[in-house]
Amino acid sequence: MAGPLVGVLALQGDFGAHTRMLRALGAGVREVRVPADLEGLQGLVIPGGESTTMTLGIAREGLERPLQDLAASDVPLLGTCAGLIMLDRTHLGVLDVTAERNAFGRQIRSFEADLDLAGITDESGPMRAVFIRAPWVAEHGPDVEVLAAVDGHVVAVRQGDVVAVSFHPEITGDDRLHAAFLDRVRARAGR
Repeated sequence: MAGPLVGVLALQGDFGAHTRMLRALGAGVREVRVPADLEGLQGLVIPGGESTTMTLGIAREGLERPLQDLAASDVPLLGTCAGLIMLDRTHLGVLDVTAERNAFGRQIRSFEADLDLAGITDESGPMRAVFIRAPWVAEHGPDVEVLAAVDGHVVAVRQGDVVAVSFHPEITGDDRLHAAFLDRVRARAGR
């Protein structure tokens, strides 16, 4: 049986690393660049990158409304780093959060930390998280579940079938976040 069909927004950022990780986990993957690429997807990843460039690309390709419609259809989404920003109230409006860009500082302030993500990490220990010019969640609504924080700053959230993190899980080789995402995609497809 073929795996679920998952899209990876491929306008900018390290979408290739997400694509490789998802394929290694058995998913079919389609790179998303135009609205037609969203058709038939069972899940979508919005990768890290530069949020201003991503915003301009989404506008240029006419993807804003189609991405919002996909999210409204309860297709599971995973946003990482700039993907968290793109999902917030002031961008696509998918998550009831406000993200603060570059919250931990400029490139030179990039760091790694071990995180326990509620419902994702397991007995094999915490997840190594790489933060590169990372945002944090400055504010969130009551329906948003906080999955992890660093120094009191929220860095991972879930609202329904949407998970967003402020770090780059695709570059550490730890596939647990992507595997949990694919579990939600399969569960949603089975409903």
